[in-house]
Amino acid sequence: MTIIAFVDGSTYAHSVCELAAWAAQRSGAKVEVLHVLGRREAVEGADLSGSIRLGARTALLEELADLDAKRAKLVTLRGRAILEDAKAVFAKAGVDAVTRLRHGDLLDAFADQEGAAQLVVIGKRGEAANLAKGHLGSNLERIVRATKRPVMVAARAFRPIQKLLIAFDGGASAQRAVDHVAENPMYKGLSVTLATVGTASPSLQAAQTRLQGKGVATDVLVLEGQPDAVLAKLVEEARYDLLVMGAYGHSRIRSLIIGSTTTEMIRSCKVPVVLIR
Repeated sequence: MTIIAFVDGSTYAHSVCELAAWAAQRSGAKVEVLHVLGRREAVEGADLSGSIRLGARTALLEELADLDAKRAKLVTLRGRAILEDAKAVFAKAGVDAVTRLRHGDLLDAFADQEGAAQLVVIGKRGEAANLAKGHLGSNLERIVRATKRPVMVAARAFRPIQKLLIAFDGGASAQRAVDHVAENPMYKGLSVTLATVGTASPSLQAAQTRLQGKGVATDVLVLEGQPDAVLAKLVEEARYDLLVMGAYGHSRIRSLIIGSTTTEMIRSCKVPVVLIR
């Protein structure tokens, strides 16, 4: 088993590493840490060379090219420093991680590594979205849309995981979320609760039976109200450390990258969320 952890310069990077290290310790998985440098940006602003004499124009273009080369070098050095910091977090946890620095588009880089991966770990928001607290990172949405692997979304801060909540709506992705917990050694020994909003159903009972048949002692909760608000409140008040849920629910709107309830849960919950396609 291999875990791919995406890191950048955001405040979530440290938590991504701690969460991936926890998953690796419990599952025995290998870890690959990936930092992707985006495509080179064009020089911004107006044409600085069109109204000056030829000699000065040539000199200016040479200076701009030199500045661009220096910038590219600094960006690469920064990427390597980010990976060195990440490796130190894994080393502190006793996990040997392989680091990779890639250039280009994040999805292209991920596609090259995805085949061997069983889990993807990424921050809730990236570097560019640190101040946009009401929004999810665009790379998170792109990864969830592109992969069928479980995606573990790191919160801003990591804490030891002991209590797990599975959000269950009876849909296909929720059923797969139950299977994921039942089959994965990563969750062995955790306190597990299966929660639904609305009414109890035969599929809920079947999900509990499935988990218990794999040796996962599971409590069941049936709640009332708006699913995202009720579940987020439960996570907060009952101090759950991890939420597992399907990325799409029964009311999936195809124009959305991930279901609206799923999106609200990720936004509002202050704990990691595992999304199952």
